[in-house]
Amino acid sequence: MSTAHESSPAGTAAPWTPLQWVGAVLAWLWVVVPFGWGLYELLVKIPALFG
Repeated sequence: MSTAHESSPAGTAAPWTPLQWVGAVLAWLWVVVPFGWGLYELLVKIPALFG
């Protein structure tokens, strides 16, 4: 299996394959969705702390 560095001329990067794009999107969703849910829950509970 070759890497982008081995198959690309110096100073350029190989374009991502569709599978790499899907993996990157899934990785970001894996982080962003739970973070967003936790932030939402926090914002919902803040008024109860002061009310």
